[in-house]
Amino acid sequence: MEGEPVNVNEFQELARQALPKMYYDYYSGGAEDQYTLKENVEAFRRITFRPRILVDVSRINLSTTVLGYKISAPIMVAPSAMHKLAHPEGGIATARAAAASNTIMVLSSVSSCTIEEVASSCNAIRFFQLYVYKNRDVATQLVQRVERNGYKAIVLTVDVPMLGRREADIKNKMIVPPLKNIEGLVSTEVNNGVGTLDASLCWRDIGWLRSITNLPILIKGVLTREDAIKATEVGVAGIVVSNHGACQLDYTPATITVLEEVVHAVGGKVPVFLDGGVRRGTDVFKALALGAQAVLIGRPVVYGLAAKGEYGVRKVIQMLKDELELTMALSGCPSVKDITRSHVRTEHEKIHSML
Repeated sequence: MEGEPVNVNEFQELARQALPKMYYDYYSGGAEDQYTLKENVEAFRRITFRPRILVDVSRINLSTTVLGYKISAPIMVAPSAMHKLAHPEGGIATARAAAASNTIMVLSSVSSCTIEEVASSCNAIRFFQLYVYKNRDVATQLVQRVERNGYKAIVLTVDVPMLGRREADIKNKMIVPPLKNIEGLVSTEVNNGVGTLDASLCWRDIGWLRSITNLPILIKGVLTREDAIKATEVGVAGIVVSNHGACQLDYTPATITVLEEVVHAVGGKVPVFLDGGVRRGTDVFKALALGAQAVLIGRPVVYGLAAKGEYGVRKVIQMLKDELELTMALSGCPSVKDITRSHVRTEHEKIHSML
């Protein structure tokens, strides 16, 4: 590929060239048949636009707020594990890129840089993704460290009572390096280094988590109306519609196809976010039109990092922002709050209009 990449998919190819096969497979692969992995991306392609013309779009404002914090665009950095496998600077490079892009990064529990290292690397609004281990004291310790280091929210991942079956990692005999935040606290011999996760975690434990922190809690891994309603009942501050980047249960629906179901169930009580399959600014627009407050990007960030370090991550975020800005202009939306449900047509509606 000659010259600078012009879109996120080209960064994926650069990452493939830059990384050892084992690590590229680890980042790019999904669970079992990888149906959901493909579907997360493909489902966006089945949504089309209903652009509005002759709107003054001479000034486009991409900014939005997440839990009251202003960010430059509705694109945040999703939690993903072990960035040092992609680049020697790891999560610190990612954090600096997010800060430079004026957006929020969610640091993973299983990051290869510590909570403290990332906090001191740059000045930014940051959230922390939490796994709950069998030894609940570990979560308590992590939460205390996160609070001490100025993180602004906890993103509780709820779709991992057990680790999904990622066959490429099994074939490659994937070895996980030390995970700095949980080293010495959790036996990382199990679950591909993620540790002994607590399979007993249930709805009432949200109350336990709320009792050990004053930080707002978002839950990540909701795919149904039923769970969205429960989440609002137990008092979470937000919901991330996510299938764990298709790494957990295969044959879950693409997140974009269930976003509206969750948004309707929540009824505006809390903000809803989406991750999974976002590769274009058009995808971001589609998610916003279907009710998301913002999207989170995981793999694109890792691909940028692997290809070109901190600069690569900044470039990936900038590409998505530029594409989103263009999509808004061509759809007649000067600001993100102008993006409405009437700006997109889903597959379901296409079928309906034929009947």
